[in-house]
Amino acid sequence: MGETVAIAGAGHAAGQVVATLRQKKFDGTILLIGEEPWLPYQRPPLSKKFLAGELPAERLHFKPESFYDDPGIAVRLGTRIDAVDRSSKTLHTADGKTLAFDKLVFATGARPRLLDLPGVDLDGIHYLRTIADVTGIRKQLKKGARLTIVGAGYIGLEVAAVATQLGAIVTVIEMEDRVMSRVVSPQLSEFYQNEHSSHGVKLLLATGISGFSGDGQVAAVDLSNDGQVATDLVVIGIGVVPNTELASDAGLDVDNGIVVDNHCQTSASDIFAVGDCTHHPNDILGYRVRLESVHNALEQAKTAASNICGVDTCYAQVPWFWSDQYDLKLQIAGLSRGYDQVIVRGNPDSRSFSCLYLRDGQLIAVDAVNSPKDFMQSKKLIAAHSVIDPEMLANPEIELKTMVA
Repeated sequence: MGETVAIAGAGHAAGQVVATLRQKKFDGTILLIGEEPWLPYQRPPLSKKFLAGELPAERLHFKPESFYDDPGIAVRLGTRIDAVDRSSKTLHTADGKTLAFDKLVFATGARPRLLDLPGVDLDGIHYLRTIADVTGIRKQLKKGARLTIVGAGYIGLEVAAVATQLGAIVTVIEMEDRVMSRVVSPQLSEFYQNEHSSHGVKLLLATGISGFSGDGQVAAVDLSNDGQVATDLVVIGIGVVPNTELASDAGLDVDNGIVVDNHCQTSASDIFAVGDCTHHPNDILGYRVRLESVHNALEQAKTAASNICGVDTCYAQVPWFWSDQYDLKLQIAGLSRGYDQVIVRGNPDSRSFSCLYLRDGQLIAVDAVNSPKDFMQSKKLIAAHSVIDPEMLANPEIELKTMVA
């Protein structure tokens, strides 16, 4: 009889673990356990087409329901794992079940970072992470509704773009002095600030909040400067926290994520971890990192599943991300931390340009706006640790693929 691989979590990464195990002809039992009531689904569309009502819930599914109709796959949805007993190799669930495993994969993902402020429990205050979250937002997001978004990162700005196009009156409040400040250059922040302002979004930058007011239902956001923003609903998007408590309680190494090696193996040889919950080495970047990225989740899932099947596989890829706002597709490759020079390639007025980040002359990241060719070519240059001539880099007439020094 074959082994049992249990997967804690049923998100995008978990779905890919199942798919790769099947592809690799794994002959044991796959046990998929998730807290949400849905089969593995894609989260990126939640703040985009699903929020806009352009994509039905069934189209979010990673695989059709029939994919899991396999005698070798057991699915337990709506099930919370309370504890992992490594010595007996068992999982203990909130409904009193004990489930045995031979190998375990943590695909526990991340949860929204919560605000701890007066009034935060009022009706009409939302976070955005699940289908249920978006369903709740959509019920209130009507034409003319006053929406206040706390946080000007990817999620907040994507929601702002969709809500504006649905006819809502949108205000975005951000503590930093520019949007997406954690991930993009000042030049790109300014471009997106102008874009949102041109669509009627009110941006309150360098502004804190002290709480929320209302009688049962939120009616205003209280600002730290004693002002108020009248509102009908609020969406909070201030980042996420990796779900590591289960792993930590089981005695695994945790440090801003579940610590894994480049095989996605934890500090226990029979336990793996994948996706947003992991803190992993990246040989291309040259340091350890935790990523919130579908690409990372999928590739780590493939890596872990391959190693479980006895195929020695290491994970080392250029991270990449994307964000859709209005008619702008922002594609990001690499991580820009520590950059000492940013080159704007092309004219932002054309709505197709790139910001390229250098450190000691080496290309380490790109933010490409409606510029897929720059994005694809930059990924290869980043992986090759290419040193680039800045003057050539700034010339959009010269293709990036010719610039390896």
